[in-house]
Order: sequence, then structure tokens, then C-alpha cells
Amino acid sequence: MEMYSKEQTLKNNKSRLYFLVKRLMDIVLSILGLVLLSPVMIIVSIIIKFESEGPIIFVQERVGQYGELFKMYKFRSMIDNAEDLIESLKDKNEMSGPMFKITDDPRVTKIGKFIRKTSIDELPQLINVLKGEMSLVGPRPNLPREVRKFTPYQNNKLLAKPGLTCYWQVMGRNNIDFEEWIELDIKYIEDRSLWVDIKLIFKTIFLLFGDKNAR
Repeated sequence: MEMYSKEQTLKNNKSRLYFLVKRLMDIVLSILGLVLLSPVMIIVSIIIKFESEGPIIFVQERVGQYGELFKMYKFRSMIDNAEDLIESLKDKNEMSGPMFKITDDPRVTKIGKFIRKTSIDELPQLINVLKGEMSLVGPRPNLPREVRKFTPYQNNKLLAKPGLTCYWQVMGRNNIDFEEWIELDIKYIEDRSLWVDIKLIFKTIFLLFGDKNAR
């Protein structure tokens, strides 16, 4: 996995002021989000706990900026042994490249279908944002096994801190194949600005009311 330096990122026509304001916005809005959405998160946590065995929060290793690994948090939307069943479902994979996605995944729980549809399952990542491992806006983080299959060009998405939302999240998600997803992530790195970030945050808010492309 090719690594990238902070200096390379700062040379990408973005000022230090942009990164400073972006980080400040991440801290303020993630705290606000955790406070305002805490009732929803508590209710979802209770339902997950009562519906099926396993932890409420699913913790998974993902690849962050410059190829650094971190633990990403999500509300558990699948049965507890979901990762162990991937091999038996590989022939049903509907995504190109190293990604794994299938419609009506049998591993998804009842509450899991709802929180995926509304993107509520992603809310614990506000903690990743507070910790500085993620940003509110940035390329969605990939699994290590996916990144190992990246081409040198695709590794360019690692120049940016991964985000809770980005172009892919609001422009089709699972209807977009792997190659187009990476292109959108690199496009964000080229386009990124405070105005672009703010627009993507507002578009993502509407996903909480249901996204037909989420599953």
C-alpha cells in the first residue's frame, strides 16, 4: 500500500486555513450531532440489544488517510457472525472490484434494514470524527482487503481523511460500481472546499428520511 505525506495533501491547491476550519467544523458539528441525535441512538441501541445477540456497536478495521489503520464504529445491522459467512455468499456478490454487496443480504437483521435505509447505522462514526480519525466529509473508508487490490491511481483516495459522507454517499451508493466510486472519491479530493463540504452535509441530512439506494 503506497503511503502519502501530509505535504503532498497540502500541495493539492488547498490552504492550511481550509484544513483548520474543516477540523473545527468537524468538532463542533459532531458534538452537536451526538447531542441532538442521542435519543435516536439510545432507542436504536436498545432495539439492537433486544433483537439479536451480539454487541450494539460493530467495530471494524478500516484504512484511513495515508494508509493508516483505525477502528471504525457502526451500529450493528447484521447478525453477530456476519463476517464468517462472507465466503458462503461470495457467488451472490453484486459489486465490481474488491467490494462485497448483495441485495436482501440474509445476514441483515430487521432493525438493521431500517438503520441502513436511513443511514442511522453510520451515526457512531461521529465519535471517529471527534477523535480525528475521520471527517464529516471525505471518501468513505475501505477495508484493508479492498485497499490491497487498489491500483496506484486508486490509492490517491488515501490522500484525504475518510469521511462520514461524500459524493458516493449522496449520488447512488450501491447503484454505483467500484470503479466509479473511486473516481467520485478522487473527484472530491480535487473539488473539496468548505462550500462543497457544507453542501454534502446538508444533502446527507436528507438521507436520514430514507435513501432508496441504501441497503
